[in-house]
Amino acid sequence: MKKIYLSLALMAAFAGATAQQKPASAQALNYKADLKASGITLEKTTRIDSLLQSFVDQKKASSLVGFATKDGNVVYNKAFGFKDVENQIPASVDDYYILFSQTKAVTTVAFMTLVEKGLVSVDDPVSKYFPEISNQVATALNEDGTLETRPAKTPMTFAHLMSHSSGLGAGLVGKARRAEMEKKNAAGGAPVGPGQRTGGAGTARYLKDDMIALAKYPLGFDPGSEWNYHISTNMLGYMVEVISGKSLREYVKSTVLIPLGMSDTDWYYEPSAMNRFVKAYNGVDGDLIPQSNKFSEATISTVQTYAEGAIGLNGPIGDYAKFCQMLLNKGEYNGKRILKAETIEKMTRVNRLPAVNSGGKGFQFGLGFELYNADKKPVPEVSNTAFAWGGLYGTDYIVDPENNMIVLFYLNMPKHEPMYKPFLSKAYQLFK
Repeated sequence: MKKIYLSLALMAAFAGATAQQKPASAQALNYKADLKASGITLEKTTRIDSLLQSFVDQKKASSLVGFATKDGNVVYNKAFGFKDVENQIPASVDDYYILFSQTKAVTTVAFMTLVEKGLVSVDDPVSKYFPEISNQVATALNEDGTLETRPAKTPMTFAHLMSHSSGLGAGLVGKARRAEMEKKNAAGGAPVGPGQRTGGAGTARYLKDDMIALAKYPLGFDPGSEWNYHISTNMLGYMVEVISGKSLREYVKSTVLIPLGMSDTDWYYEPSAMNRFVKAYNGVDGDLIPQSNKFSEATISTVQTYAEGAIGLNGPIGDYAKFCQMLLNKGEYNGKRILKAETIEKMTRVNRLPAVNSGGKGFQFGLGFELYNADKKPVPEVSNTAFAWGGLYGTDYIVDPENNMIVLFYLNMPKHEPMYKPFLSKAYQLFK
Protein backbone atom coordinates (compact mmCIF):
# COMPACT_ATOMS: atom_id res chain seq x y z
CA MET A 1 0.00 0.00 0.00
CA LYS A 2 2.86 2.34 0.82
CA LYS A 3 4.27 1.77 -2.65
CA ILE A 4 0.96 2.79 -4.19
CA TYR A 5 0.83 5.97 -2.10
CA LEU A 6 4.40 6.71 -3.03
CA SER A 7 3.67 6.24 -6.72
CA LEU A 8 0.66 8.54 -6.49
CA ALA A 9 2.76 11.14 -4.74
CA LEU A 10 5.44 10.94 -7.41
CA MET A 11 2.81 11.26 -10.12
CA ALA A 12 1.35 14.33 -8.44
CA ALA A 13 4.78 15.87 -8.05
CA PHE A 14 5.57 15.19 -11.71
CA ALA A 15 2.25 16.71 -12.79
CA GLY A 16 2.99 19.79 -10.71
CA ALA A 17 6.44 20.14 -12.20
CA THR A 18 5.01 19.75 -15.69
CA ALA A 19 2.41 22.45 -14.99
CA GLN A 20 5.16 24.78 -13.81
CA GLN A 21 7.16 24.14 -16.96
CA LYS A 22 4.16 24.79 -19.20
CA PRO A 23 4.85 27.95 -21.23
CA ALA A 24 3.14 31.07 -19.97
CA SER A 25 1.75 31.53 -23.48
CA ALA A 26 -0.93 28.94 -22.67
CA GLN A 27 -2.47 31.43 -20.24
CA ALA A 28 -3.20 35.17 -20.24
CA LEU A 29 -0.53 37.76 -20.93
CA ASN A 30 1.73 38.25 -17.93
CA TYR A 31 2.40 41.94 -17.38
CA LYS A 32 4.46 41.27 -14.24
CA ALA A 33 7.19 39.26 -15.91
CA ASP A 34 10.62 39.00 -14.32
CA LEU A 35 12.73 40.46 -17.14
CA LYS A 36 15.95 39.27 -15.54
CA ALA A 37 14.64 35.70 -15.46
CA SER A 38 13.87 36.04 -19.17
CA GLY A 39 17.46 37.05 -19.82
CA ILE A 40 16.57 40.64 -20.64
CA THR A 41 18.92 43.35 -19.45
CA LEU A 42 18.32 47.05 -18.89
CA GLU A 43 20.84 47.75 -21.63
CA LYS A 44 18.76 45.85 -24.19
CA THR A 45 15.49 47.58 -23.33
CA THR A 46 17.26 50.94 -23.28
CA ARG A 47 18.32 50.37 -26.87
CA ILE A 48 14.68 50.06 -27.88
CA ASP A 49 13.75 53.11 -25.82
CA SER A 50 16.45 55.13 -27.55
CA LEU A 51 15.35 53.98 -31.00
CA LEU A 52 11.69 54.82 -30.49
CA GLN A 53 12.44 58.12 -28.79
CA SER A 54 14.70 59.03 -31.72
CA PHE A 55 11.76 58.62 -34.11
CA VAL A 56 9.82 61.14 -32.03
CA ASP A 57 12.76 63.52 -31.60
CA GLN A 58 13.40 63.53 -35.36
CA LYS A 59 9.67 64.14 -35.94
CA LYS A 60 9.33 60.96 -37.93
CA ALA A 61 6.50 59.93 -35.60
CA SER A 62 3.98 61.86 -33.56
CA SER A 63 3.25 58.94 -31.25
CA LEU A 64 4.03 55.25 -31.29
CA VAL A 65 3.77 52.16 -29.12
CA GLY A 66 6.02 49.09 -29.04
CA PHE A 67 4.90 45.78 -27.55
CA ALA A 68 6.62 42.39 -27.31
CA THR A 69 6.08 39.12 -25.46
CA LYS A 70 7.87 35.80 -25.18
CA ASP A 71 6.31 32.72 -23.59
CA GLY A 72 3.35 34.92 -22.69
CA ASN A 73 5.51 37.30 -20.67
CA VAL A 74 5.17 40.96 -21.63
CA VAL A 75 8.77 42.12 -21.95
CA TYR A 76 8.19 45.45 -23.66
CA ASN A 77 5.14 47.75 -23.58
CA LYS A 78 5.92 51.45 -23.95
CA ALA A 79 4.52 54.54 -25.66
CA PHE A 80 6.46 57.54 -26.93
CA GLY A 81 5.52 60.97 -28.27
CA PHE A 82 2.20 62.80 -28.07
CA LYS A 83 -1.33 61.66 -28.90
CA ASP A 84 -2.08 65.36 -29.47
CA VAL A 85 1.01 67.29 -30.52
CA GLU A 86 -0.58 70.74 -30.50
CA ASN A 87 -1.77 70.36 -26.90
CA GLN A 88 1.27 68.31 -25.83
CA ILE A 89 -0.83 65.43 -24.48
CA PRO A 90 1.58 62.51 -23.93
CA ALA A 91 0.96 59.20 -25.65
CA SER A 92 0.11 56.15 -23.55
CA VAL A 93 -0.16 52.41 -24.13
CA ASP A 94 -3.93 52.72 -23.62
CA ASP A 95 -4.49 55.08 -26.56
CA TYR A 96 -6.84 54.04 -29.37
CA TYR A 97 -5.36 53.57 -32.86
CA ILE A 98 -7.11 53.20 -36.22
CA LEU A 99 -6.40 49.55 -37.07
CA PHE A 100 -7.56 49.50 -40.71
CA SER A 101 -6.54 46.10 -42.17
CA GLN A 102 -5.82 44.52 -38.80
CA THR A 103 -9.60 44.11 -38.92
CA LYS A 104 -9.17 41.46 -41.61
CA ALA A 105 -7.63 38.83 -39.34
CA VAL A 106 -10.38 39.31 -36.76
CA THR A 107 -13.08 38.87 -39.42
CA THR A 108 -11.30 35.78 -40.72
CA VAL A 109 -11.13 34.21 -37.26
CA ALA A 110 -14.83 34.95 -36.77
CA PHE A 111 -15.62 33.23 -40.07
CA MET A 112 -13.57 30.18 -39.05
CA THR A 113 -15.75 29.79 -35.96
CA LEU A 114 -18.62 29.21 -38.39
CA VAL A 115 -16.51 26.56 -40.11
CA GLU A 116 -15.91 24.82 -36.81
CA LYS A 117 -19.66 24.87 -36.11
CA GLY A 118 -20.15 22.91 -39.33
CA LEU A 119 -22.16 25.67 -40.98
CA VAL A 120 -19.74 26.14 -43.88
CA SER A 121 -16.46 24.78 -45.29
CA VAL A 122 -13.49 26.80 -46.48
CA ASP A 123 -13.73 24.94 -49.78
CA ASP A 124 -17.43 25.58 -50.30
CA PRO A 125 -18.30 27.74 -53.32
CA VAL A 126 -19.38 31.20 -52.19
CA SER A 127 -22.32 30.85 -54.61
CA LYS A 128 -23.77 28.15 -52.34
CA TYR A 129 -24.62 30.92 -49.86
CA PHE A 130 -24.70 33.89 -52.23
CA PRO A 131 -26.08 32.75 -55.63
CA GLU A 132 -25.70 36.26 -57.05
CA ILE A 133 -21.89 36.06 -57.00
CA SER A 134 -20.39 36.13 -60.48
CA ASN A 135 -18.96 33.07 -62.23
CA GLN A 136 -17.63 35.14 -65.15
CA VAL A 137 -14.15 36.63 -65.67
CA ALA A 138 -13.59 39.93 -67.48
CA THR A 139 -11.49 39.68 -70.64
CA ALA A 140 -11.83 43.17 -72.14
CA LEU A 141 -13.07 46.64 -71.23
CA ASN A 142 -14.99 48.34 -74.02
CA GLU A 143 -14.92 52.09 -74.67
CA ASP A 144 -18.48 52.42 -73.44
CA GLY A 145 -17.47 50.92 -70.09
CA THR A 146 -18.99 47.48 -70.64
CA LEU A 147 -16.94 44.34 -70.02
CA GLU A 148 -16.39 41.28 -72.21
CA THR A 149 -16.39 38.05 -70.20
CA ARG A 150 -15.83 34.31 -70.24
CA PRO A 151 -16.78 31.60 -67.72
CA ALA A 152 -14.44 31.26 -64.73
CA LYS A 153 -12.26 28.16 -64.76
CA THR A 154 -13.04 27.41 -61.13
CA PRO A 155 -15.71 28.62 -58.71
CA MET A 156 -14.83 31.14 -56.01
CA THR A 157 -14.48 29.51 -52.58
CA PHE A 158 -14.21 30.93 -49.08
CA ALA A 159 -10.51 30.02 -49.11
CA HIS A 160 -10.16 32.41 -52.05
CA LEU A 161 -11.83 35.18 -50.06
CA MET A 162 -9.56 34.65 -47.06
CA SER A 163 -6.39 34.59 -49.19
CA HIS A 164 -7.40 37.59 -51.36
CA SER A 165 -7.37 35.43 -54.48
CA SER A 166 -11.09 35.64 -55.31
CA GLY A 167 -10.81 37.98 -58.29
CA LEU A 168 -13.43 40.35 -56.85
CA GLY A 169 -12.98 43.92 -58.02
CA ALA A 170 -9.62 43.12 -59.64
CA GLY A 171 -7.95 44.09 -62.90
CA LEU A 172 -10.27 45.39 -65.60
CA VAL A 173 -13.22 45.23 -63.21
CA GLY A 174 -11.53 47.60 -60.79
CA LYS A 175 -10.76 49.94 -63.66
CA ALA A 176 -14.36 49.85 -64.85
CA ARG A 177 -15.74 50.49 -61.36
CA ARG A 178 -13.39 53.44 -60.80
CA ALA A 179 -14.45 54.96 -64.11
CA GLU A 180 -18.11 54.59 -63.15
CA MET A 181 -17.50 56.22 -59.78
CA GLU A 182 -15.63 59.14 -61.35
CA LYS A 183 -18.46 59.62 -63.81
CA LYS A 184 -21.05 59.55 -61.03
CA ASN A 185 -19.06 62.01 -58.92
CA ALA A 186 -18.67 64.38 -61.87
CA ALA A 187 -22.42 64.30 -62.34
CA GLY A 188 -22.95 65.24 -58.68
CA GLY A 189 -23.63 61.87 -57.12
CA ALA A 190 -25.43 61.35 -53.84
CA PRO A 191 -23.59 62.50 -50.72
CA VAL A 192 -22.01 60.01 -48.37
CA GLY A 193 -24.55 58.51 -46.00
CA PRO A 194 -24.25 58.64 -42.20
CA GLY A 195 -23.34 54.97 -42.00
CA GLN A 196 -20.49 55.38 -44.49
CA ARG A 197 -17.27 55.27 -42.53
CA THR A 198 -14.42 54.96 -44.97
CA GLY A 199 -15.32 56.91 -48.08
CA GLY A 200 -14.87 53.82 -50.25
CA ALA A 201 -18.30 52.25 -50.20
CA GLY A 202 -20.60 54.71 -51.91
CA THR A 203 -23.68 55.72 -49.94
CA ALA A 204 -24.53 52.32 -48.48
CA ARG A 205 -25.72 52.07 -44.90
CA TYR A 206 -25.19 48.32 -44.74
CA LEU A 207 -22.35 46.09 -45.89
CA LYS A 208 -24.95 43.94 -47.65
CA ASP A 209 -25.80 46.78 -50.04
CA ASP A 210 -22.20 47.15 -51.19
CA MET A 211 -21.65 43.44 -51.65
CA ILE A 212 -24.82 42.97 -53.68
CA ALA A 213 -23.67 45.83 -55.91
CA LEU A 214 -20.19 44.29 -56.22
CA ALA A 215 -21.62 40.89 -57.16
CA LYS A 216 -23.13 42.37 -60.31
CA TYR A 217 -19.64 42.67 -61.79
CA PRO A 218 -17.58 39.82 -63.26
CA LEU A 219 -14.30 38.77 -61.64
CA GLY A 220 -10.94 40.27 -62.56
CA PHE A 221 -9.22 36.88 -62.78
CA ASP A 222 -9.89 33.19 -62.21
CA PRO A 223 -10.22 32.48 -58.48
CA GLY A 224 -6.96 31.16 -57.05
CA SER A 225 -4.82 32.34 -59.97
CA GLU A 226 -3.64 35.69 -58.57
CA TRP A 227 -3.57 37.94 -55.48
CA ASN A 228 -5.62 41.13 -55.26
CA TYR A 229 -5.82 42.75 -51.87
CA HIS A 230 -8.62 44.07 -49.69
CA ILE A 231 -12.19 43.74 -50.94
CA SER A 232 -12.39 39.96 -50.52
CA THR A 233 -12.58 40.35 -46.73
CA ASN A 234 -15.58 42.66 -47.09
CA MET A 235 -17.35 39.87 -48.94
CA LEU A 236 -16.21 37.45 -46.24
CA GLY A 237 -17.70 39.79 -43.64
CA TYR A 238 -21.01 39.81 -45.47
CA MET A 239 -20.92 36.01 -45.64
CA VAL A 240 -20.48 35.97 -41.86
CA GLU A 241 -23.76 37.88 -41.68
CA VAL A 242 -25.53 35.59 -44.15
CA ILE A 243 -24.41 32.35 -42.48
CA SER A 244 -24.67 33.43 -38.84
CA GLY A 245 -27.87 35.42 -39.19
CA LYS A 246 -26.31 38.23 -37.16
CA SER A 247 -24.69 41.53 -38.08
CA LEU A 248 -20.93 41.32 -38.57
CA ARG A 249 -20.31 43.61 -35.61
CA GLU A 250 -22.56 41.56 -33.33
CA TYR A 251 -21.04 38.24 -34.39
CA VAL A 252 -17.41 39.39 -34.14
CA LYS A 253 -17.96 40.87 -30.72
CA SER A 254 -19.75 37.80 -29.35
CA THR A 255 -17.34 35.19 -30.75
CA VAL A 256 -13.95 36.96 -30.68
CA LEU A 257 -13.72 40.34 -28.98
CA ILE A 258 -15.73 39.73 -25.80
CA PRO A 259 -14.38 36.23 -25.07
CA LEU A 260 -10.82 37.54 -25.43
CA GLY A 261 -11.49 40.52 -23.19
CA MET A 262 -10.89 42.99 -26.02
CA SER A 263 -13.32 45.43 -24.42
CA ASP A 264 -11.84 48.56 -26.03
CA THR A 265 -11.84 47.24 -29.63
CA ASP A 266 -14.83 48.09 -31.81
CA TRP A 267 -16.14 49.76 -34.98
CA TYR A 268 -18.15 52.37 -33.03
CA TYR A 269 -17.96 54.12 -29.66
CA GLU A 270 -19.77 56.50 -27.34
CA PRO A 271 -18.78 60.20 -27.72
CA SER A 272 -16.68 60.03 -24.54
CA ALA A 273 -14.23 57.71 -26.32
CA MET A 274 -12.97 60.43 -28.66
CA ASN A 275 -10.34 61.56 -26.17
CA ARG A 276 -8.84 58.06 -26.28
CA PHE A 277 -7.86 58.33 -29.96
CA VAL A 278 -4.40 59.34 -31.15
CA LYS A 279 -4.50 62.18 -33.65
CA ALA A 280 -3.19 61.63 -37.18
CA TYR A 281 -0.06 63.32 -38.54
CA ASN A 282 2.32 62.98 -41.46
CA GLY A 283 6.07 63.36 -41.16
CA VAL A 284 7.08 65.81 -43.92
CA ASP A 285 10.59 67.27 -44.31
CA GLY A 286 11.40 66.99 -40.63
CA ASP A 287 8.07 68.31 -39.38
CA LEU A 288 4.76 66.86 -38.26
CA ILE A 289 1.78 67.96 -40.35
CA PRO A 290 -1.74 67.41 -38.89
CA GLN A 291 -3.98 65.17 -40.98
CA SER A 292 -7.70 64.52 -41.09
CA ASN A 293 -9.12 62.58 -38.16
CA LYS A 294 -12.20 61.55 -40.12
CA PHE A 295 -11.72 57.86 -39.37
CA SER A 296 -11.68 58.27 -35.61
CA GLU A 297 -14.45 60.88 -35.73
CA ALA A 298 -16.64 58.53 -37.78
CA THR A 299 -16.64 56.01 -34.94
CA ILE A 300 -18.93 58.38 -33.04
CA SER A 301 -22.10 57.99 -35.11
CA THR A 302 -25.82 57.86 -34.46
CA VAL A 303 -26.10 55.40 -37.37
CA GLN A 304 -24.03 52.35 -36.49
CA THR A 305 -25.14 49.94 -39.19
CA TYR A 306 -22.10 49.87 -41.48
CA ALA A 307 -19.29 47.58 -40.31
CA GLU A 308 -16.77 46.37 -42.87
CA GLY A 309 -14.97 43.06 -42.71
CA ALA A 310 -11.78 44.47 -44.18
CA ILE A 311 -11.31 47.63 -42.11
CA GLY A 312 -12.98 49.63 -39.36
CA LEU A 313 -11.82 48.24 -36.02
CA ASN A 314 -9.99 50.50 -33.59
CA GLY A 315 -8.44 50.07 -30.17
CA PRO A 316 -5.34 49.98 -27.96
CA ILE A 317 -2.32 47.81 -28.59
CA GLY A 318 -2.92 45.67 -25.49
CA ASP A 319 -6.30 44.53 -26.80
CA TYR A 320 -4.93 43.30 -30.10
CA ALA A 321 -2.05 41.65 -28.25
CA LYS A 322 -4.64 39.35 -26.66
CA PHE A 323 -5.81 38.38 -30.13
CA CYS A 324 -2.23 37.71 -31.27
CA GLN A 325 -1.50 35.67 -28.15
CA MET A 326 -4.61 33.60 -28.79
CA LEU A 327 -3.24 32.80 -32.25
CA LEU A 328 0.15 31.92 -30.77
CA ASN A 329 -1.60 29.69 -28.23
CA LYS A 330 -3.22 27.79 -31.10
CA GLY A 331 -6.68 29.22 -30.57
CA GLU A 332 -6.94 29.67 -26.80
CA TYR A 333 -6.46 32.61 -24.45
CA ASN A 334 -7.06 32.91 -20.72
CA GLY A 335 -9.09 29.70 -20.65
CA LYS A 336 -11.31 30.73 -23.58
CA ARG A 337 -11.01 28.66 -26.74
CA ILE A 338 -11.81 30.63 -29.88
CA LEU A 339 -10.62 28.10 -32.48
CA LYS A 340 -9.18 24.60 -32.47
CA ALA A 341 -5.42 24.17 -32.77
CA GLU A 342 -5.81 22.36 -36.09
CA THR A 343 -7.82 25.28 -37.45
CA ILE A 344 -5.04 27.74 -36.59
CA GLU A 345 -2.56 25.40 -38.31
CA LYS A 346 -4.73 25.32 -41.43
CA MET A 347 -4.88 29.11 -41.47
CA THR A 348 -1.20 29.85 -40.84
CA ARG A 349 0.85 27.01 -42.32
CA VAL A 350 -0.64 26.47 -45.80
CA ASN A 351 0.16 28.91 -48.61
CA ARG A 352 -2.92 29.52 -50.76
CA LEU A 353 -1.31 31.51 -53.58
CA PRO A 354 0.41 30.46 -56.81
CA ALA A 355 4.23 30.65 -56.74
CA VAL A 356 4.18 33.70 -59.01
CA ASN A 357 1.77 36.40 -57.87
CA SER A 358 1.45 40.18 -57.61
CA GLY A 359 2.71 40.13 -54.01
CA GLY A 360 6.25 39.68 -55.31
CA LYS A 361 9.00 37.09 -54.96
CA GLY A 362 8.43 34.72 -52.08
CA PHE A 363 5.09 36.29 -51.11
CA GLN A 364 2.74 33.78 -49.50
CA PHE A 365 -0.68 34.13 -47.91
CA GLY A 366 -2.71 31.70 -45.86
CA LEU A 367 -6.23 32.20 -44.54
CA GLY A 368 -6.10 35.77 -43.27
CA PHE A 369 -2.34 36.21 -42.83
CA GLU A 370 0.89 36.67 -44.75
CA LEU A 371 3.12 33.65 -44.17
CA TYR A 372 6.84 34.30 -43.78
CA ASN A 373 9.40 31.94 -45.24
CA ALA A 374 13.09 31.74 -46.07
CA ASP A 375 12.57 33.86 -49.20
CA LYS A 376 10.54 36.65 -47.60
CA LYS A 377 10.42 38.01 -44.06
CA PRO A 378 10.77 41.51 -42.59
CA VAL A 379 14.03 40.97 -40.65
CA PRO A 380 16.41 37.98 -40.49
CA GLU A 381 15.59 37.22 -36.85
CA VAL A 382 12.01 36.23 -37.72
CA SER A 383 11.45 32.48 -38.07
CA ASN A 384 10.05 30.74 -41.13
CA THR A 385 6.88 29.80 -39.21
CA ALA A 386 5.85 33.38 -38.41
CA PHE A 387 2.73 35.03 -39.81
CA ALA A 388 1.59 38.63 -39.76
CA TRP A 389 -0.17 41.59 -41.31
CA GLY A 390 -0.80 45.24 -40.50
CA GLY A 391 -2.82 48.41 -41.07
CA LEU A 392 -2.64 51.35 -43.46
CA TYR A 393 -1.59 53.99 -40.90
CA GLY A 394 1.40 52.02 -39.62
CA THR A 395 0.06 49.40 -37.22
CA ASP A 396 1.88 46.07 -37.50
CA TYR A 397 1.93 42.75 -35.69
CA ILE A 398 3.73 39.42 -35.98
CA VAL A 399 3.06 36.02 -34.42
CA ASP A 400 6.11 33.75 -34.29
CA PRO A 401 5.38 30.20 -33.04
CA GLU A 402 8.96 28.95 -33.36
CA ASN A 403 10.22 31.71 -31.06
CA ASN A 404 7.01 31.72 -28.99
CA MET A 405 6.79 35.49 -29.48
CA ILE A 406 4.38 38.18 -30.54
CA VAL A 407 5.46 41.71 -31.46
CA LEU A 408 3.24 44.72 -32.20
CA PHE A 409 4.09 48.25 -33.32
CA TYR A 410 1.56 51.07 -33.62
CA LEU A 411 1.63 54.39 -35.51
CA ASN A 412 -1.20 56.65 -36.66
CA MET A 413 0.32 58.24 -39.76
CA PRO A 414 -1.07 58.06 -43.33
CA LYS A 415 2.47 58.65 -44.64
CA HIS A 416 5.51 57.64 -42.64
CA GLU A 417 9.08 56.46 -42.96
CA PRO A 418 9.91 52.78 -42.26
CA MET A 419 10.13 52.42 -38.48
CA TYR A 420 8.63 49.00 -37.79
CA LYS A 421 11.50 46.84 -39.02
CA PRO A 422 14.22 48.47 -36.87
CA PHE A 423 11.98 48.04 -33.83
CA LEU A 424 11.16 44.44 -34.75
CA SER A 425 14.82 43.55 -35.05
CA LYS A 426 15.62 45.03 -31.64
CA ALA A 427 12.64 43.25 -30.08
CA TYR A 428 14.09 39.91 -31.19
CA GLN A 429 17.53 40.95 -29.98
CA LEU A 430 16.15 41.22 -26.44
CA PHE A 431 16.63 37.47 -26.23
CA LYS A 432 20.04 37.14 -27.85
